[in-house]
Amino acid sequence: MKINLSGHHVEVTDSIKEHIEEKFSKIANHFPTLISLDVIISKAHHEFQVELITTYEGGRIAASGLDTVMYPAIALATKKFNAALKHRKGQLKANLHA
Repeated sequence: MKINLSGHHVEVTDSIKEHIEEKFSKIANHFPTLISLDVIISKAHHEFQVELITTYEGGRIAASGLDTVMYPAIALATKKFNAALKHRKGQLKANLHA
């Protein structure tokens, strides 16, 4: 899976890249058809916002996390993103059974 990482008012360091790649390695294993992921980390008003955007099986999936510390914001966005992917996968399987 290709991860496009960008930062707005945040310097994207190697440790941030490694942390994000570690978080999404499990998701890449569970969803092998996931090709690319856009990760946008921004800071405004002393809060970090992490936005995750991708296209999975023809549907656009986006999730975001907001926290005063960057790493919990990444964790929250990852949790929401994983839930959204599972929901989309469930929808696709339900359509196959119908």
